[in-house]
Amino acid sequence: MYEEHLGELYKDFFGEEEGKARLEALDKEEEIELVEEDIDKLLIEDSSKELLHKVIAYMSKYNTKEETKFLNFHLLIQSDNKETINKIEDIIKGAVSKYKYLDSAKTSEVSFYDLSDIDSTKNIFVDNKIIIFKDIKGIDLKDNEFQTKFFHLLEENLINKNLIILEGNKEEIDYFFEFNSSLRTKFFPFLLEGVNPDVQDIYQEVLSIVNENNKFDEEFTIKILDYISETYPKTEFDYPTYRDTLCRELLFNKEIPKLETEKTIDEIFAELNELVGLEKIKKTLHELVDYMQLMKKSDDLKLKSVNLHMVFLGNPGTGKTTVARIVSDILYNLGYIKQDKLIEVSVKDLVAEYVGQTAPKTMSVVERALGGVLFIDEAYALASKGNQSSYNDEAIATLIKAMEDYRDNLVVIFAGYTKEMQDFLDSNSGIVSRIGYTLEFDDYTEDELVKIFEGMMTKAGFVVKDEAITRLREIIREYKDTKNFGNARFVRNVYEKSIVKHASNVKDKKRRDVLRTITKDDISCENLK
Repeated sequence: MYEEHLGELYKDFFGEEEGKARLEALDKEEEIELVEEDIDKLLIEDSSKELLHKVIAYMSKYNTKEETKFLNFHLLIQSDNKETINKIEDIIKGAVSKYKYLDSAKTSEVSFYDLSDIDSTKNIFVDNKIIIFKDIKGIDLKDNEFQTKFFHLLEENLINKNLIILEGNKEEIDYFFEFNSSLRTKFFPFLLEGVNPDVQDIYQEVLSIVNENNKFDEEFTIKILDYISETYPKTEFDYPTYRDTLCRELLFNKEIPKLETEKTIDEIFAELNELVGLEKIKKTLHELVDYMQLMKKSDDLKLKSVNLHMVFLGNPGTGKTTVARIVSDILYNLGYIKQDKLIEVSVKDLVAEYVGQTAPKTMSVVERALGGVLFIDEAYALASKGNQSSYNDEAIATLIKAMEDYRDNLVVIFAGYTKEMQDFLDSNSGIVSRIGYTLEFDDYTEDELVKIFEGMMTKAGFVVKDEAITRLREIIREYKDTKNFGNARFVRNVYEKSIVKHASNVKDKKRRDVLRTITKDDISCENLK
């Protein structure tokens, strides 16, 4: 494929016979001033290394006047490995500068999330000779007018004496060219495909990093190999991110990270069933799991796939975050997500303060959550309002796109107060159409709140007298109908304040049964809101 592209380019410029001869001469090039080892170490296919060698060789010959025709080497650099992409770009930029292939090596690295208008985009082409476009999937967030003008501008500049690089993974590059497929074959003939290292390569590199200042024994290094063998094939991270995260853990903690432990569905539901109340939630999750297991067992049944994006509606302290963690456990152990992880964020983690920063900030959160569950608390704050409206809209648009693009690799849960969330959802059909389940978390009853309190006390080793429970009920009734009552969160506050007051009340006591007994005088609601 690569030879064909390069051969066609030579034939177009030099004619068939001369082009063939020049290509053969390039094959015989034994030495390029640029260090060839830098190319050979790249995590890319051999055919891609060969192509890169030939591109550099042509630049070298052009510099010595052995070649007099200028060729446009506009590149697609396709890889999931950002580190490899950066190394390829550094080699290309170094060659352009060393061999003076362009009038200058002035470079601009441009994220599509930062492109605001077509005039400033024109200036990027005017002011630079090497233009590297990143985050190319961000083209989808631009309006139709910008997209049309951009591709026209790009086509105009492909014939100029410059070097344009598009970088991304296969999915991003394919998506980008859906907007203008003709540009791909006509102007970007070079595709540098990346490969991932195997387990042994990763193991050796990790050892070289962590053993530089630490001398781990043989048993420990074997455990590192076991950990890599178990986790790397399942990871959603690119190789550099996986390597750096593991090395950071090893160097800081001096121990192997814990492996995700698989649980049976019965074990997971035992945790759920231990929670007080939440009967409707438990019933819904049991039915969801029954359906998912039926899908797995019955290949011959024509069952539609499950849309797992969810909305959790409920007041503070009704168990939304706790249930989200259990949902993550369920989906992981049923094989619907690849990692047992729940990324908890709020709107401030998604929305930036300045133009052009919200989409990349939101995508960064999405990328962290890939392979697991993204839990967005108080999501109603995304509703457009005031000066932040355009930023909030940008965050929502990015989330909607991610929910569609990564529907097999990401579950998003929007959570918040019932009324505010309902208003938010009523105003945004894009999110509503992508939600598969809506779970409503009822306020806890007085008896349920008492049971939660008793459970906390029992777990801590205390015995609670009936008079203390009577006082607790009085406090619950006093506060339960107040605005933003915290349900289980409120009870936890009472529990914590009561423990502190109990400690003060028994400071002069020594009898074990007195130290362990909570009385009505210990129950405190001081400074509760």
